[in-house]
Amino acid sequence: MTSRSHEWGAGPDGPVGPPWDPVVLPENSAVKPMEGAVPPEGAVGSGAARGAGGSGAPVGPPGATGGSGAPVGPRPRSRHRKPPPPRRQLLSRWQRMALALLAVIGVLGAGFATGFGSAGSAESTVQAFLLDCQQGNYKQAAALTTGSRTAVASQLSAVTKDLNATAIFLSLGPVTQHGNTAEAGFQATIDLDQGRHQWTYGGHFGLVSKHGKWLVSWSPSVINPHLRPGDRLAVDTSYPPRAQILGQSGKSLLPKTADYHFGIYPGRLAHLARTVKAFSHIAGLDYQQVLREARAAPPSGFLSLLTVDQASFRTMWPRLSRVRGMTYQRESERLFASDAPDVTGSVGTENSAALRSAGVAYDPGDTVGLSGLEQADQDNLTGTPTTSVVVIGPDGHQVSTLWTAPGHAGTPVRTTLDLKDQEAATQALASQDNSGEIVAVDAVTGDILASATHAGPVPLPPGGPLNSRIAPGMTLSIVSAAALVDAGTQPSTPLPCYNSEAVGGQTFTYPGTSSGQESPATFASDFANGCGTALASMSTKLTPAQLAAAEKSFGIGADWNLQLPAFSGSAQSASAGASLAAQAIGTSGVRMSPLGMALVAAEVDAGTGHAPTLTTSDPTARWQAPLSGAHLDELRDLMGDAVRSGSARAADLPGEPVYGQAGVVRTGKHAWLSWFAGYRGGVAVAALQAGTTPSQAAASLAGSFLSAVP
Repeated sequence: MTSRSHEWGAGPDGPVGPPWDPVVLPENSAVKPMEGAVPPEGAVGSGAARGAGGSGAPVGPPGATGGSGAPVGPRPRSRHRKPPPPRRQLLSRWQRMALALLAVIGVLGAGFATGFGSAGSAESTVQAFLLDCQQGNYKQAAALTTGSRTAVASQLSAVTKDLNATAIFLSLGPVTQHGNTAEAGFQATIDLDQGRHQWTYGGHFGLVSKHGKWLVSWSPSVINPHLRPGDRLAVDTSYPPRAQILGQSGKSLLPKTADYHFGIYPGRLAHLARTVKAFSHIAGLDYQQVLREARAAPPSGFLSLLTVDQASFRTMWPRLSRVRGMTYQRESERLFASDAPDVTGSVGTENSAALRSAGVAYDPGDTVGLSGLEQADQDNLTGTPTTSVVVIGPDGHQVSTLWTAPGHAGTPVRTTLDLKDQEAATQALASQDNSGEIVAVDAVTGDILASATHAGPVPLPPGGPLNSRIAPGMTLSIVSAAALVDAGTQPSTPLPCYNSEAVGGQTFTYPGTSSGQESPATFASDFANGCGTALASMSTKLTPAQLAAAEKSFGIGADWNLQLPAFSGSAQSASAGASLAAQAIGTSGVRMSPLGMALVAAEVDAGTGHAPTLTTSDPTARWQAPLSGAHLDELRDLMGDAVRSGSARAADLPGEPVYGQAGVVRTGKHAWLSWFAGYRGGVAVAALQAGTTPSQAAASLAGSFLSAVP
């Protein structure tokens, strides 16, 4: 648990800022209340009824409890309220005059009893004192007490700073007089934690009449009845650890790693502001915001100001070590490292630009998701802190707890990732020099089992395994072959494979044979060898509607509802001829992600299509594959031949057979992307590798992965 405290009392460098915000004023006041602040009903200056002897009882906000110390429920950040609609006039003119006369008589009676606010009335002093405190007129409030004007003003001015309060409302309670003494009650409602909590309590203080003037008998108990001389109030906030992102087995995807907490011991610093200013400059934080937290912290404890990973520590500590009073503590936490960074994303801490750009004030212990599920599930993962108001004694130790607003731990996010499959994907990629990606899914459910990326010399397209948009090349022939089989094309149909083939006025080339040399081939062998010219020629047996129907039945262009951006693919409307031929071999008008191609292979394996799921809360969707029975077996045989003896043979493994298709797409002068999509034993996989040669390296990458999957 990360903890910080805000104390009620003058700091070593004096008070900062107005302590009690002027938020509730009489109607004729020239000072305006704080924008957005909503006083509780019955607050001083709010128009609550007050009669002789304190007839205006304290009334707090909805749900508040006067003096009980019970927590008041969290309030929304925005506390603006719409004005109530105008009320209808229900009384006649003569009735209103009669009521006004009665009110005048009541006021006259109260005036005779209390002296019309003269020195004979203690209530007028109580009202003035509470209103001055609420408006931040501390010297005026102090002048109405028996204490030292300077000392009392200093103690009052420290309230907002030390409680880190955003607003304080004060309501007048009963006032009773007994000769030259009086007792007054009030209710305080304090907005804490930027308005997310309200602490409401009942207070009271005595008054004495000296030389015909009523004065508040000053002691710390005027602020709160539990305070004794030398005591201070403090707000202690305890942050729960950030919740974890889990694999399907319930084990965290974030391993424990070293992190470092830069911080100070405030009580040991002779020049606190100087240390904080130097730290803030190096850390890129707002100096005034950090200073407020440092001044509010218990002086004897370690105050963590910034948490960083090991790399950042090595960069920053050489500079911070030269700042007088700066130190650090090393801990081991599940925060910065991940076994599946493509999915989990990363986390920022107190100096993250994401917090500043969102307008979030500096707060020790803050974490923010910067990408992946850490960002998508930020609110669930962080939970809420436990906020308590405590009494700190003269020795700096906690004396008692007055009030607590319980927080709650963050809610873990459980994913569908299989840690063994994820590790297999990571290891397969690490064994290659080139950039690559692997994504694997459960063919029966659509659950994403692994998603991994490795950076090499040739960069990969943006988007990662789930969301990149790339021409799939001949791996899309799985889809076009399904359309051809469904249209009646037999695997044994003779289909020559030429070095070049003209379709619809466009020439397609295939580097696998010599120019002009005919290869005795069939549809099955051409598919296995990835002969693009043969498939382009065969596409003339399809209509654009047939190919579009096959693409749709494989989920291309479907709506997915993952918590992370993911691309199901897209295909432009093709016309008969060259456009249709190019789309059939994945070179024009179609884009796919590795996840999309893995799901195409999964549909062939399972005979049913599935929308992908990444977390246990993702919705599921299922549909029938376009082929069934003998036709589906024919497509599987085509993919089996491609692995056993064709362009995808680098993925062939002993034992249970592998089915798939491979392809290569040129992306630059000396840059190619190699594809593989296939399945084995209920696990479908898509692999992508970027290189400087047109080799079928992705098939080998997929084979390495599948060989390690149980």
